[in-house]
Formats: sequence, C-alpha cells, structure tokens
Amino acid sequence: MAQLLVRQLDEDVKNALQRRARAHGRSTEEEVREILRDAVRVGPARPVRLGSTIASRFRREGIEHDFMELRGHPSRGADLSEP
Repeated sequence: MAQLLVRQLDEDVKNALQRRARAHGRSTEEEVREILRDAVRVGPARPVRLGSTIASRFRREGIEHDFMELRGHPSRGADLSEP
C-alpha cells in the first residue's frame, strides 16, 4: 500500500475531517481514504448544459413547441400584476 503525507493542512480542515469521520463511524484516516476514493471514482465533472437540463425536466409535461430564444435581447423583469 502507498502512503501519502499532507503537510500544512489548515487546523479547521483537520477538525472538519475529524467531525465527518466521527459522524460516519470511521477513523479520520479511513475517512480521508474514502474521500480520496470517491474523488477519483467519479472522474472529471461534465459541464452543465442549462438548456438541456431545463428541457429534460419539462420533457414529460407535454410541451410541444419551441420557446423563443432571447439571446441578444435586453433582459426585463416579469410582469406579476393581476390580468
């Protein structure tokens, strides 16, 4: 097994790791190992595509028309007055 030494770790980070380890019923060392395992298992984050995210959330709602794209237009607040 390899070893890793982390120098100059902020005291508040160390304390937070210890609290987190206690909450999970592990030693601080095992908690750090688990954090590192998770970090490399997930891999790099994919960029969030806002339009695709919004479309996927409303896909089941039956919206069948495209919305006007407002790119290049000045933004304005919503009119929330009673009709």
